[in-house]
Amino acid sequence: MAELNMNYITKIEGHASLYLDVEDNEVKKCNLKSVEGARFFEGIVKGKHFSDVSEIVSRICGICSTAHTVTSIKAIENALKVDVSKQTKLLREMITIGERIRSHATHLYFLALPDYLGYESAIAMAPKYRSEVNTALELMKLGNNIVSAIGGREMHPVTLAIGGFTNIPEKKQFDDLLRRLKDARDSANRTAELFLRLNYPNFERQSEYISLKQLDSFPLLEGTIISDKGLNTEQKDYRKYFDEYIEPYSTAKFAVREGKEYFTGALARMNNNYKLLGRNSELLLKNFRRTFPSYNPFHNNIAQAIELVHWIDQGIEIIEKNEFKKQPLQEIKNRKGHGIAVTEAPRGLLFHEYDIDSNGKVKKCNIITPTCQNLRNMEQDIKAFVPNLLGKKEEQIKLDIEKLIRSYDPCFSCATHFLKFKMKRR
Repeated sequence: MAELNMNYITKIEGHASLYLDVEDNEVKKCNLKSVEGARFFEGIVKGKHFSDVSEIVSRICGICSTAHTVTSIKAIENALKVDVSKQTKLLREMITIGERIRSHATHLYFLALPDYLGYESAIAMAPKYRSEVNTALELMKLGNNIVSAIGGREMHPVTLAIGGFTNIPEKKQFDDLLRRLKDARDSANRTAELFLRLNYPNFERQSEYISLKQLDSFPLLEGTIISDKGLNTEQKDYRKYFDEYIEPYSTAKFAVREGKEYFTGALARMNNNYKLLGRNSELLLKNFRRTFPSYNPFHNNIAQAIELVHWIDQGIEIIEKNEFKKQPLQEIKNRKGHGIAVTEAPRGLLFHEYDIDSNGKVKKCNIITPTCQNLRNMEQDIKAFVPNLLGKKEEQIKLDIEKLIRSYDPCFSCATHFLKFKMKRR
């Protein structure tokens, strides 16, 4: 019998622990635990007026604050029967694109890439790979600037409101963003080429890949919920198919689809929607002879890199084809209602649901984050992956498991934080 302890998994968002029980080269038990305190956001918003909710729930995560803000607002609008203008929808898409750019760039270069170049961190690889680090910083700055221009600040945006925006950027701001998006095309292409060239572990496991589906474009803020196993449902009916449960060893909820694990995130979006990619993204995949669907979780990095190219092109198109003007903000009155919204956050599907009473106060709230949905799938991937590693030294086993977990780009801050690790062999 041997025990292997990992006190932390680095280069992820948050803290958690992992316990493995291995007998005769088979993983009998795999517990992936969130070990940070429960944060109770669903309870915090109870009794609050609907106009305060989006600002509160954006604090669930600094990385994905825009995703939580937009999804919350959309759910409340659905509860209150509020329709918004085409311009409002486009601006929400633009600010979400900004967050997608900075989030993917951060994960790919600073969290994932050191694994493949043999460095412990981006700081350690910076002297030799200065160009790559500068590319990351350029893309992150661009994403931050898009969010700041439209949302009023880089984190926890303040201009988004029920029914519209409290402020619209000036034309010169859009012109500057357009110029910088065009300049960033080369950086996005280099990023995709870099991650398409990397050698990934030869590991596949069949799972269910769940994402949104839009009829005419790659999904972001709209669409039905679909999977490669035949799921196709409206957002309002999600409770018929998805359940949450608590494991005694974790403070984070686990989500399942009809009792089984599933994968959500960039790889799921790519598997289900690759035919809707923009032309530049399609050409990159063709030139590198990469095909989707893929059932290798490490290819989530490739999917994120291809998404960078797609969303930069989409941001350019939105600004070029539209003229944004100040619009009066709708007056929203108190009313009773129930609303659900599902969007694609950087790490996958994000669910917000609210019951609102006649005084405009929240009676009930349910939020399901992407990492909660991926926890069960991560456990099953680890169980299938570890037997391939048992001939290696314990330190290498630890690094390979971390590499797999990091491929999901998990956010344990949202989910409830990583990684104490304990493995028992018999």
